[in-house]
Amino acid sequence: MAEPKLLSTQQIAEHNTAKDLWIVVDGQVWDMTDFAPEHPGGIGIILQYAGRDASQPYNEIHAPSLLTKSLTSSKLVGTLDTSTISDSWAKPPPQQNPKVQLKNEKPPLFTLLSTYDFESVAEKTLAPKTWAFYSSAATDLVTHKANQSFFDRIWFRPRVMRNIRTRDTSGKIMGQNVELPIMCSPAAMAKLVHPDGEKAIARGCQSKGIIQCVSTNASFPIEDITSSLTPLQNGPPPLFFQLYVSKTRFASEALLRQVWSLGIRTIFLTVDSPLAGKREADERVRMDDDQQGIPMMTGAGKPVNDKRGGGLGRITGSFIDEGLDWSDLPWLRQHWKGKIVLKGIMCAEDASRAAEEGLDGIVVSNHGGRNLDTSPPAILILLDLHRNAPHVFEKLEVYVDGGIRRGTDILKAICLGATAVSLGRPFLYSLNYGPEGVEYLIDMLKDELSVAMALVGITSLDQAHPGLVNTNDVDHLVPTTEGHPYAKKRSQPLKAKM
Repeated sequence: MAEPKLLSTQQIAEHNTAKDLWIVVDGQVWDMTDFAPEHPGGIGIILQYAGRDASQPYNEIHAPSLLTKSLTSSKLVGTLDTSTISDSWAKPPPQQNPKVQLKNEKPPLFTLLSTYDFESVAEKTLAPKTWAFYSSAATDLVTHKANQSFFDRIWFRPRVMRNIRTRDTSGKIMGQNVELPIMCSPAAMAKLVHPDGEKAIARGCQSKGIIQCVSTNASFPIEDITSSLTPLQNGPPPLFFQLYVSKTRFASEALLRQVWSLGIRTIFLTVDSPLAGKREADERVRMDDDQQGIPMMTGAGKPVNDKRGGGLGRITGSFIDEGLDWSDLPWLRQHWKGKIVLKGIMCAEDASRAAEEGLDGIVVSNHGGRNLDTSPPAILILLDLHRNAPHVFEKLEVYVDGGIRRGTDILKAICLGATAVSLGRPFLYSLNYGPEGVEYLIDMLKDELSVAMALVGITSLDQAHPGLVNTNDVDHLVPTTEGHPYAKKRSQPLKAKM
């Protein structure tokens, strides 16, 4: 039998791709091109050492004889010429993406692996006032934290032995096709994060096939945002519009006419914010000269400091009509012929009323925990609907907004009957990198959702159902009746004792 060919490190290093993949193990050079895609541990670890010495990671896991048993002798292409080993060739490849180094500069976008990485970068690199405005929540942050933590208390019940080779994350929201069941929530003054503000978000969302809901308090006029998009051949643009009803009703009427003229056919009427909550972090950081007077679409409530602090949410919301109630829906329908979604439903009773009124959809939401602290977390509201108003799922679309940070969160909401979910802060933090950051965030969430679907055992979202999740850890917190189960309001005041 001929002696194995002696190979230099330079020769070995040339075979460093998935289509031509050699590795060295204990001085022997193996051709792994055909085997790598079938490797039980995935091709990634083998590709990481392509054209290199993989002895250490191999021997940490495998028996020395495994290669000779798994591969034919034809795959042994030679032996390593140790005299050609250089320091650069012997240096092991990076074991992981470099950790985010947070000082005053943004790390490269490719180093970010989760929505939490975007948030960490934003905290260190956004202007202090911008960070305070977007990250802040009401008073003690109880609801803000619960929005996320309650998703962690819901467990999957995965099904196995399913063919999950191909998966489809697409769906429809208000009749419009989307590549995955998420929306960008409306948020005020995105120009605080990036000069192109909502226009950059719109471009990023459109390129990835999802819908942005534009805030009444956007940095740019709605026509500037729509004009930043690539024109579509058919159908409305990939935009919804969020409406705060103004105390000056004719201003809202004019705004609705303008929105309709641009082809937008769905509005989200925010109903959980007649007043802004007390957001102490936002109040503590006062606005500088550049931030005061930032123009907004409404032209009302321009941000300025006052004696109570610099709370952007409080000051810019001063135009909102605090008297809006159910009796105003006929007025809204008189001035808007398209679809109407109520944003900010927090109990089954109001969800039922929305269905009775013929609304097209509702968003179960507590405004990101920014208004009434200790209001219920969003996913708990969804369970409230199932227990106390299950009929609403047959009459309108239900969306979840609040606490979604992972693809698993998206899938849990879909399993529990949501049509889609909406994210706010993650999109704003991704905007720190411009439209490319928005696209990167969407790709990240799509990948996480696709993996979660595969591991749960489904290939399309219409296969999701409540049986795939276990809510036992939170079921005792879901209301069982419209009123309190045992506490009663006193019918009459006590009479004074003589």
